[in-house]
Amino acid sequence: MLSKIILASLAAAPVLAAPAGAHHHARRDAVTTVVQYVTAGGSSAPAASSAVSSAASSPAASSSKASSSGSSSPSSSSASPSSSSSSSSGISGDLSAFSGPSSKFQDGTVRCSDFPSGQGVIPLSWVGFGGWASIMSDDGSTADSCQDGYYCSYACQPGMSKTQWPSQQPSDGRSVGGLECRNGYLYRTNSDSEYLCEWGQDSAYAVNNKGQDIAMCRTDYPGSENMVIPTVVGAGSSQPVSVVKEDSYYKWGGKKTSAQYYVNNAGVGVEDGCVWGTDGSGVGNWAPVVLGSGYTDGKTYLSIIPNPNNSDAPNFNVKIEAADGASVSGECKYEDGKYSGSGSDGCTVTVTSGTANFVFY
Repeated sequence: MLSKIILASLAAAPVLAAPAGAHHHARRDAVTTVVQYVTAGGSSAPAASSAVSSAASSPAASSSKASSSGSSSPSSSSASPSSSSSSSSGISGDLSAFSGPSSKFQDGTVRCSDFPSGQGVIPLSWVGFGGWASIMSDDGSTADSCQDGYYCSYACQPGMSKTQWPSQQPSDGRSVGGLECRNGYLYRTNSDSEYLCEWGQDSAYAVNNKGQDIAMCRTDYPGSENMVIPTVVGAGSSQPVSVVKEDSYYKWGGKKTSAQYYVNNAGVGVEDGCVWGTDGSGVGNWAPVVLGSGYTDGKTYLSIIPNPNNSDAPNFNVKIEAADGASVSGECKYEDGKYSGSGSDGCTVTVTSGTANFVFY
């Protein structure tokens, strides 16, 4: 069983029992919580999910301050769904699972006014920033269009993560990510990657055995941390989960980071659910369940986590289940409003080989 130790905090924001060993944080307006997860015996456990953000503060990029095909497929003893296509056009992406991308991004050739869709990059039309996930500057100011002096953060299709963020990050604990707009054109901020999106570890899928679509909303990180990046799992289908390769991915203060999803009730559409929600809305940061995923030191860590902003049970149950032939240590499910184990702190499994599924039922 994992327990949590708050190492440093500038606010009394709730934190969760997530998979993992490294340290992660939840931030709004430079309020940072750092958490380390340890085993019952006191040794560090590799962390795979950032802490859930507090609902007390406002979204980082909601107000404008400037004008302007892999062969892998999930299998489960309880379900054998077909591959899904998103209920909203454009957000499923243009690449087959775990294939490509093949076209390198060319710096200084795409105008900041043009959103670079394709090669895994997907537009977020409902967010209101011309397809971008967020638009931020080093000093924390935001804009509603991609323009000079700003980092324009973008979303990648399910199973992928963005590759672009500047190595020099704000000193106050905020993060920025995306392409830089300079002299009217877009430039990479991480020259180590020639592509804008990359696949994570092929070790986790979301399987939907409910009769309605489920919108899983990943946080824009590094960036605004708003939960706007969609993975829509159609009824009776599946989608890959982004399992961040923590050893080589973005690090916050030298510490590994991973993926975090806010999961809305079945039937909530992506435009309504993958947003910064309002108090009591039950969507976005008020969604009833949070999932964490990450890969480090040769193991995948997957978690189901309570959202301190919402104690209401969702209209589904969810469990983490080994696919055929996989090796998974631990048991984790959220059923009838209770988590396996302690019943309230969430739970984590370790995937040592093969793949595991988040099964909604």
